[in-house]
Amino acid sequence: MPAALILSHGQPSDPAPSEAEIAALAARVQALMPDWHVASATLATPGALAEQVARAASVAAAGGGFAYPLFMADGWFTRDHLPKKLAEAGGADWHVLDPFGIDPAVQSLAVTLALEAAEAQRRTPAETSLLLAAHGSFRSPAPARVAQEVAERLRAAGFARVGAAFIDQSPRLAEAAADYPEGAFVLPFFAARGGHVIDDIPQALLDAGFDGTLLDPVGLDPRVPALIANALRRAQAAVSIAAT
Repeated sequence: MPAALILSHGQPSDPAPSEAEIAALAARVQALMPDWHVASATLATPGALAEQVARAASVAAAGGGFAYPLFMADGWFTRDHLPKKLAEAGGADWHVLDPFGIDPAVQSLAVTLALEAAEAQRRTPAETSLLLAAHGSFRSPAPARVAQEVAERLRAAGFARVGAAFIDQSPRLAEAAADYPEGAFVLPFFAARGGHVIDDIPQALLDAGFDGTLLDPVGLDPRVPALIANALRRAQAAVSIAAT
């Protein structure tokens, strides 16, 4: 059977919660793909990646598995660091997919979530301002570029005002949110409920005096496992075509 690992960076200072969260996600994807072996690991847990690669090799068909990066942007980490870590763990022949956040289906889901939130409050997009909260990076332009692509999708959906703000680059979330009107939405463009979602974003909004609604992160929506399953199946099909 094909093998897949859903991989994230994790939380080095406290890896257990992130391991449990991504394992729960992998279990939901596995339920949609009974003919696959689907598991997970974070890079923050020593030995977790090697253990899961070895376990996958014991049950999967030859030819390498599929590594699904649960990251919001592409860049050095997914293009260089992750393949290197996979090779060190015995997965040199594994196929690394595009990360979660650059999947057009995931970006479309972000728009759907914003539209559904407006509808739940009986508002049209034209009556709603929205701020996309993303991680960002002072070292790479890739995270901001993805966030701006999603923001453009939200503008195209007709929202009155759309912006992107960040944890780790300018414009900072606290600065941007202070300028947003009462009743605005903040949508976290994050894959999981880590420290940034639990602590940093609420604190930034508190510091800003933000008077609106903080939505759940995109990655926690119940439609996400199906999107990941679809991405894995597309990757398998592409590998099969390339091999013929």
